[in-house]
Amino acid sequence: MAKAAKTAIKTKDQKAAAEAKNWTKVIKAVRSPKTGAYTFKEAIVHKDKVKEFLAK
Repeated sequence: MAKAAKTAIKTKDQKAAAEAKNWTKVIKAVRSPKTGAYTFKEAIVHKDKVKEFLAK
């Protein structure tokens, strides 16, 4: 089923598929001040904004 979805994206709207390649999923580990345990912050950001997300 995944193959059909990939094929549909490539054939229907190639401009949107090309634009989607500019986005990245970023996962950042954040330490809790109370417990010391790590939590994870996830976001989908533009590839030019990755460093800004990680700097926060």
